[in-house]
Amino acid sequence: MIRAVSALPLALFLAAPALGQTDPADWEAVTDRAEGQTVYWHAWGGSTATNDFIAWVAEQVADRHGVTLEHVKLADTADAVTRVLSEKQAGEDADGAVDLIWINGPNFAAMKEQDLLFGPFAEALPNWQYVDTDGKAVTTDFTVPTEGYEAPWAMAQVVLMHDTEDLPEPLPSAEAILDWAEANPGRFTYPQPPDFLGTTFLKQTLIELTDDNETLMKPADAADYEAVVAPLWDYLDALTPALWRQGRAYPATGPAQLQLLADDEIDLAISFSPGEASTAIADNRLPPSVRTFVLEDGTLGNASFVAIPYNSGSKEGAMVVANFLMSPEAQVRAQDPDVLGYGTVLDVAGLPEADRAAFEALDLGIATLSPEELGTVQPEPHPSWMTRIADEWTRRYAAGQ
Repeated sequence: MIRAVSALPLALFLAAPALGQTDPADWEAVTDRAEGQTVYWHAWGGSTATNDFIAWVAEQVADRHGVTLEHVKLADTADAVTRVLSEKQAGEDADGAVDLIWINGPNFAAMKEQDLLFGPFAEALPNWQYVDTDGKAVTTDFTVPTEGYEAPWAMAQVVLMHDTEDLPEPLPSAEAILDWAEANPGRFTYPQPPDFLGTTFLKQTLIELTDDNETLMKPADAADYEAVVAPLWDYLDALTPALWRQGRAYPATGPAQLQLLADDEIDLAISFSPGEASTAIADNRLPPSVRTFVLEDGTLGNASFVAIPYNSGSKEGAMVVANFLMSPEAQVRAQDPDVLGYGTVLDVAGLPEADRAAFEALDLGIATLSPEELGTVQPEPHPSWMTRIADEWTRRYAAGQ
């Protein structure tokens, strides 16, 4: 188990970096050593918009800091985690293949548990001063304290996208979704778990159905797992026959689900980006009749983070990238629905005037809810719940495909 650092001052750890490593608090030294480094960022590669944003980040860090950023496109973040673990088991403790990972949830918990992370570093980065540590969940990751071992760069919250020509009004709850699906068979689906959007739908539904959300904040083995998740399986048993293709097939990814909505095969889809629909409308991937809504009791929200493996040979370059991702310039670009439509991790009200004005000038898009309309953000359950639920979903609903 990695040592807990919350009980000791962060500065104590930052003052004594490992031999050959640069102190994250000495930013001049970090940027000096970063120049000329190549950073292999292992990040999800399933979205053209996201890939384009990462390419822009690469241009910026190259021009400003002489860092070469290579995007290693992943279908599953667990692949990068497995690579780092394999290197550790083989004694490859320097210059590993992975320098930076877009990570959160169970994958972060696994790397933290197995001492696979460099840090703490995040709170020493210059742009950390702008991060909203009070209003946003950026110091815990699926209930696991980050303790400076990962840096946030985007906020996400579940919304439901609906084509108003076929489904004019929002649906207020999971039960209402079931009623509508049964009355309109074949017009709803979700990505197949373990795809992260598919598992997000399962988590969101469980939170809606359970009477004890506090239990979900604790490890699954600390609760009566079978009793807690029983309402979810009852719900899915009723919903599955009403899904697209009677639940005998599922879109493999979020973009595949989005294409079904665009092709008018379904009328309702889940997203973890409040601005995704506006972005997709802007670049003609969704019809202009699509809008978004949230459920009356709130929806799941979390942050996306980047972490640096313990054996990266380009830790300074990776810190430069992580710091740039938290910059007001990168954050306002990411929030632009014409680019990504991601929520910012920053406290916009506390930014310098020019940066604050840039955020305030953004048109969030025709289908994007305002922060007030997004309402209550429900916290992520402990990672152990999703691991067990995804495995059991596969046994129950994917076996016959």
